[in-house]
Amino acid sequence: MLDLLIHNATLPDGRSDMSVAVRDGKIVDIAPRLEAPAHQTLDAQGQLLSPPFVDPHFHMDATLSYGLPRVNQSGTLLEGIALWGELKPLLTQEALVERALAYCDWAVAKGLLAIRTHVDVCDPRLLAVDALLHVKRQVAPYIDLQLVAFPQDGVLRAPGALDNLKRALDKGVDVVGGIPHFERTMADGAASVKLLCELAAERGLRVDMHCDESDDPLSRHVETLAFETQRLGLQGRVTGSHLTSMHSMDNYYVSKLIALMAEAQLHAVANPLINITLQGRHDSYPKRRGMTRVPELLAAGINVAFGHDCVMDPWYSLGSGDMLEVAHMGLHVAQMTSQAAMRQCFDAVTVNAAHVMGLEGYGLNVGCYADFCLLQASDPVEALRLRATRLKVFKRGQLLAESPAASTQLHLPGRPGQTSWRVNPA
Repeated sequence: MLDLLIHNATLPDGRSDMSVAVRDGKIVDIAPRLEAPAHQTLDAQGQLLSPPFVDPHFHMDATLSYGLPRVNQSGTLLEGIALWGELKPLLTQEALVERALAYCDWAVAKGLLAIRTHVDVCDPRLLAVDALLHVKRQVAPYIDLQLVAFPQDGVLRAPGALDNLKRALDKGVDVVGGIPHFERTMADGAASVKLLCELAAERGLRVDMHCDESDDPLSRHVETLAFETQRLGLQGRVTGSHLTSMHSMDNYYVSKLIALMAEAQLHAVANPLINITLQGRHDSYPKRRGMTRVPELLAAGINVAFGHDCVMDPWYSLGSGDMLEVAHMGLHVAQMTSQAAMRQCFDAVTVNAAHVMGLEGYGLNVGCYADFCLLQASDPVEALRLRATRLKVFKRGQLLAESPAASTQLHLPGRPGQTSWRVNPA
């Protein structure tokens, strides 16, 4: 007896009229028109069944804090960092937990069931670390939450930051983070990459660096990250996040850099909503887009994912936890408008992002966990176009959230016989 049998689903690879069979929280069969006894059956009615959305880059310690203690007036990255510095002394563990759990509720409603969040370790109290470790335990039945020890003020620049970072790892934080471009000098930035990669290698951990998040075409820290990854044998376990300076770099240098990144098997995470908002702020015209070179990285075989980065915090006043909104912006900024490229953008918030996080049992294959979303769309491109309604969200075969299908009732004058016509926005 199956626990769940889904009929008449369309899969992201284009297969239609498919059945997905679930037992004991895992997918046990995928085939056309399966017939088997099941405790629960679901007719997908031809809609898209997708693996859950994954956010490989977020800041949950800051989320939903917009307006505290004030609003970022310039809209710049540096004012956001300064504002976060003003807010840190005012934080309480209770408020951090409350906001993070509220965001996790938003995430589940949007089919977002795995998040890698950076947590600031430059506060010696490690208040945010303790809060998010608590949240991680609380949401474990429905969200895979991965924490990055992130020295927001620079691991060498901020007093005690290295010790704080090690303490955070000792408490159970999963990934080593860094921000080399915010160290005092280029040399200090390179030294921080070396130091932090060595620390990760010693502890057997992954690395995720905020790297070259600037408009400076001479920022070179991802080059150092690629070198240290190879030197220490960390291939496949290291991520360069943001990489916005690549948008401004000389094309010849980038042709060398991308080859080095591919050789080191780096993952790359772009954050379209935030990159397009924060970068280019000092330009007049023409204004740089700021987002890294996504199509070129993908063409070189580099695993590229999209992150949400921020939702209603000192850096970004908008956002709702919707990874389809993230991918929708990404395809526009990168001009990835072919059918194949748009599907790559869908992958950037699903399978590619899961690869960044190293998630086990992820995907729509026999043996994978029964984690998936039923979307009100016929294929990934339509899902992006509509930012499709998440009709149902499942974790280990259990229903977590459901939303009514979007529809519109039209009452159009001068349309004989069609004064009332119920339509699907698709």
